[in-house]
Amino acid sequence: MTARAPTVQPRSDAPLAPARDAPSRALPWSGWSTRRRLIAVVLAIDVLAALISCAVIVLNARSAVKVETRASLATVESLVADTIRLADAAPDPLLQALDLRFQALRHVRVSVIDTDGDQVGEPVGRPRPEKAAPAWFADLIAPPIEQHTLPIVAGGRQIGSARITTQPLDEIDEIWSYARALSITTFCINAAMLVALYLAAGRVLAPLGSLARGLNQLERHDYTARLALPETRELAVIAARFNQVAEALGEARAANGRLNRQLLTAQDDEGRRIALELHDEFGPCLFALEATAASIARIAAGEAEPARDKLAARAAEIAGIVGQVQGRNRDLLNRLRPHALGQVPLPACLDLLVRDFSRRHPGTRFIGRFADLGPGYGDLVDLTLFRCIQESMTNAVRHGAATEVVAEAAERDGRLVVSVRDNGSGVSPDHGTGLGLSGMRERVGALDGSFALDNASPGAVVRISIPVPSDRGEDASTVEAP
Repeated sequence: MTARAPTVQPRSDAPLAPARDAPSRALPWSGWSTRRRLIAVVLAIDVLAALISCAVIVLNARSAVKVETRASLATVESLVADTIRLADAAPDPLLQALDLRFQALRHVRVSVIDTDGDQVGEPVGRPRPEKAAPAWFADLIAPPIEQHTLPIVAGGRQIGSARITTQPLDEIDEIWSYARALSITTFCINAAMLVALYLAAGRVLAPLGSLARGLNQLERHDYTARLALPETRELAVIAARFNQVAEALGEARAANGRLNRQLLTAQDDEGRRIALELHDEFGPCLFALEATAASIARIAAGEAEPARDKLAARAAEIAGIVGQVQGRNRDLLNRLRPHALGQVPLPACLDLLVRDFSRRHPGTRFIGRFADLGPGYGDLVDLTLFRCIQESMTNAVRHGAATEVVAEAAERDGRLVVSVRDNGSGVSPDHGTGLGLSGMRERVGALDGSFALDNASPGAVVRISIPVPSDRGEDASTVEAP
């Protein structure tokens, strides 16, 4: 068995390889341009038409020459017979007169022979025209030569004979002259047509060169390339689609640039918030731990017996500070990555999120309805649902000043449908797209879903729809909710 060669990706500046490997590369026209192939096809059609025309001309000419020579032979036989019958002269002058009379006939030759078998007079034939047919053409058309002999009788006795021989070259020369003129005319017309087709094809196919240059620009990530719309309708459609694709790629590139800048800003903001929280929350706790430890050290270093009640109070202070640090640390880790995802079913994890919001914002009523969700849909989908609901509830409290937020999520007809509705101030007409909204939209779009933010009566509503993945995660299905 022959091993297959490894597949090699073509270079960006190299011509595209043909669909088939060895057979296509072996063909002489595999690298031809479209214009050259078009001219070659038309030229091949012309050659085929010329061959068929030549075959038809040869067949018709052979039949015509045969019919013409036979008709001439029959006519001349009658003429010679009548002339001999009506002639009344001496033998020698009669033979010479007959020889002179029949020398100018077409398609046949008449030779007068005396009783000794000698030809009377010099053998004179019709002169061949200047544009006589070549031998190969005459061989293709000429029918078999026929010869008839008629006796010449004068005074009741035979004084000689008339030998009548067919001569098809007269008719062949005429056919050759006609075929030659027709061939020259046809060649000139076809040459003019090929030149016109070459120029027209160059004009029609010129936009393809612009298209190739535009594609090279796109390949170099230059999305400012635009094509002028050609006059040809089909190529104009292609050029219009190219311009739309280039514009869409440019917009996508600009959007990616904005998202990258927003991502960097979000990372910087998150790092700043974490640093501030570490400074404001963990710093005092660590200072308190240090002060309590110093107090315990002073009590232990005293000369008197250490007071157990003071040591117990300091230990209780340390335990309280450690509990506060653990709570802050848990909140911080949960904000960076919800620790319950993948450990408990998705509905239970979302219920924990709602309870956490209720604890941190006691003035707002949070309601979660997640009973129609499955236990899990994979880490990416679960995290997207969690972050979108978290961001929507945060916006409802922070920007909408809502007093009630209702979050619902369910699986319906192969899609995950999420809505977060609040009774706050709603969405203003001139609201901008911040990091939270753009992040939700990008997360949902990456999963082929849809995202919408609309005003409700009252407040605002966030609607999200995501297709259920075929390889949904089932790792959390066996874990019981706490």
